[in-house]
Amino acid sequence: MLTDIELVSEFSQVLGEDYRIAKSYVRDVPTQALLHIRSFTHKLTDQLAQSQQIIFDSPNLYDHIETLNRHRVINVRITRSLHRLRGDGNRGAHPEKYHLTADALQELAQRAIERLLRLVVELFPLIHQRPAPEYQFEPFDSIAGRDLCYRAIMENDHQAQYLVGMSLKTRALMQREQEQALEEQDDEPKAQHLRSADSFKQAAYWFAQAAPHHIDALYEYGVSLLHGYNGEPDVSAGETAIIGAAKAGVANAMALLGYFYLVGGEHIEVSHSDALHYLQAAAALEHSEAMANLGVLYYQQGDYSQAYHYISTAANAGFPHAQYHLALMLARGEGCEPDALASQHWMAEAAEQGQLDAMLNRAQQMLNSDNALGDDYSVAERYLRQVVKYGHSVPAMIELSIALADGILGRIDVVGSAALLNMARARANEQELAVISPLWRSLVAQIDNVLAVTDNQAEVSALERAKELLSEPI
Repeated sequence: MLTDIELVSEFSQVLGEDYRIAKSYVRDVPTQALLHIRSFTHKLTDQLAQSQQIIFDSPNLYDHIETLNRHRVINVRITRSLHRLRGDGNRGAHPEKYHLTADALQELAQRAIERLLRLVVELFPLIHQRPAPEYQFEPFDSIAGRDLCYRAIMENDHQAQYLVGMSLKTRALMQREQEQALEEQDDEPKAQHLRSADSFKQAAYWFAQAAPHHIDALYEYGVSLLHGYNGEPDVSAGETAIIGAAKAGVANAMALLGYFYLVGGEHIEVSHSDALHYLQAAAALEHSEAMANLGVLYYQQGDYSQAYHYISTAANAGFPHAQYHLALMLARGEGCEPDALASQHWMAEAAEQGQLDAMLNRAQQMLNSDNALGDDYSVAERYLRQVVKYGHSVPAMIELSIALADGILGRIDVVGSAALLNMARARANEQELAVISPLWRSLVAQIDNVLAVTDNQAEVSALERAKELLSEPI
């Protein structure tokens, strides 16, 4: 009986190698596994198009999938599966933007491999006019990670050094996000706050080793210098490395350099012509963030039609920030006809992908809707807690505090409400303080009124704790 790798190789020799590499990275370098899965999906759409003599008129993977769907080469179920794999690849490229933990990232890569395999089985008859042969799935292993480390150290393999650096950088970004989310907790062990710094230093070391010989590592080395992975940032050297990688054609470098020309860097002056050049070059390589920034550039110039084109393309490519801005443009009718339904769709899509502004927007809509149900309130609370945790958003703290005090979420939690108001006050600007002040006084009055009539000891204890949180005058 065939193994799963042999099955995919029988489906396509080229795709079989991509599948083997992707699967080998799942345990130790899941980001690379997901990026290889995205590459696999690209090549698969090309193969499906060739089998039906279809020529794509766009390099964008989203457009490839939709073209195959329009020509009825694939059904709705396969279309959805391909889009799901495309989305998994986007998450692999920027796991920190989706608030993924290391375990969640590994689980995502594992599920993506399993989905990809099911897709190959379903498509086998279309390509080979016969059912897929029986196969046995072999368990994931950690051989690739150990092999990468051996090649990076013992063989001075620059590709391996780059991948080891990427694995460490991904770990560091997720560790830092968790550390930032816990920074309000004074009882958190200090050692916890050193993990990301150590991981960043290790990543910087491997990028430095590979940078003279590997253009993607040169870009990452530049980023490590800009952000001071080793301690103090070296912006001048970092920008120089980014420029070198951009001129060598690295999509991430071109996207970042285009952004620098858009907003200015320490040694890079604003130049809309240079920004346009590099952002368009990165966008041509399907860099969704470059597409979104290209949309911003055209928006700033008042060309809403072009802005809408690039922002919608980035949104369809799965970039959550573009999805949020597309929702706003659709609501306002900027560069397009106003479409409230489509605006709500993209706002919901961005929120589900962890875009904090979209999560706050959706939560506010749910809490203030006359047609909201229990599930809506549950989702709204989850969104608001995520926005507070990762964005330290004062409006989210205020919104959640009100919901807990008024019982909108199906329960009254005055301690939680008071804690959120206290946290919001510490971070608020003058306008936000003007909103917090009457809420603060109202909650104190609410607590006093209940204390005057209750004799439930547990309730009294909770109310006293809440009052203590609100003891300082505002």
